[in-house]
Amino acid sequence: MNKNFKIYAIIFIIIMVIMALFEVNKKEVTDWRKNFDVNEKSPFGLFVFNEEAKYLFKNNLKKTDQSPYNYYNQYKKGLHNILVVESDMDEESWNTILDQVSKGSDAMVITTYIPKKISDSIGFFSSQMSFGEQNVLKLTDKKYQNDFIKLDKFPSGKGFTFIKPEVEILGKAIENDSATHVNFIKAKIGKGNMYVHSEPLFLTNYYLLRNGNVKYTQDVFSYLNDRETVWFVESNTKVSQFFMRFILSKPALKYAWWVFLGGLVLFVFFNAKRKQRIVPVIEPLKNTSVDFVKSIGNLYLQEGDFHDMMAKKAQYFLNKVRIDLLIDTRSLDEEFANKLHLKTGKTIEMINEAVSLIKKGQDPYAAVMKEDLTRMNQLLDEILK
Repeated sequence: MNKNFKIYAIIFIIIMVIMALFEVNKKEVTDWRKNFDVNEKSPFGLFVFNEEAKYLFKNNLKKTDQSPYNYYNQYKKGLHNILVVESDMDEESWNTILDQVSKGSDAMVITTYIPKKISDSIGFFSSQMSFGEQNVLKLTDKKYQNDFIKLDKFPSGKGFTFIKPEVEILGKAIENDSATHVNFIKAKIGKGNMYVHSEPLFLTNYYLLRNGNVKYTQDVFSYLNDRETVWFVESNTKVSQFFMRFILSKPALKYAWWVFLGGLVLFVFFNAKRKQRIVPVIEPLKNTSVDFVKSIGNLYLQEGDFHDMMAKKAQYFLNKVRIDLLIDTRSLDEEFANKLHLKTGKTIEMINEAVSLIKKGQDPYAAVMKEDLTRMNQLLDEILK
């Protein structure tokens, strides 16, 4: 066992011992946030209500995470019930609910906030009525007098004022000093009814699991007719699609995952620090011009087109003559041959033979052999030396 491995092992063991001590001494922290999430088992989640709702509504409950505006644009419904629990909806959706109620449906809205424009159209004003730490929720109907819920954890204290005469009061919140404020009302809108409750806490896990509180919840929903109920659930209650969601949802697996990542980072850090990075071998740039010429030459030889090769060689030769020797190459006559003879110093016989082969290469109907190409190539290279 080498020295480095021992160091890594000791560091890892120390980290594990420290984390184990923290885990043993850690106190469970209760999440008291009012999330009203149907998947949350925290005190103020709606997990219990979500599980029991199908029995409360006699298996005639439909949940949707669409907004009311989008839902009713997509589906045409008959008379039904509408349920909204502490949902942050846009004004168009509220107006859509009012439109459905006016056609004969009933809506149960349990929320601490409704836009003022909507509450004015229903016939009430919602405001903070109390800052007390405790209050009791009761219904005004005499047959429900023995059913109530005592709120002893963070009640909202919201209530209704400036209630129109035609709005019926169904429930109140009573504080320790006997002060009361209205928190449950019924308003007739067109052919249907709108029920509004300003304290959604009574639906949360913390209160539904306490003895005797379920009866109050049943009483509240007894005002709805026995028919299909559409529950508009917040879209943020969808199950996460993150591939690590299961591991991160379990405290033990989550700690194990972070310890693994921490150990991996330490290993990479110390291991990389002690090793020199390999210097890459950079090959020098190659001159591929010769290879290219050879490839082109081999291509022509494979094709066996000696006539075309002679024509290109002649074209290249005459271009060099024009540029380097400044001789006109439009007419390959005796005058051209003499000028080329004088400027290159080559014999007139060599010049005449080269001119003859050039003309043969330029003639598309001339019969050309491999020997002609070879001879012309030798002559033209010799003349341009």
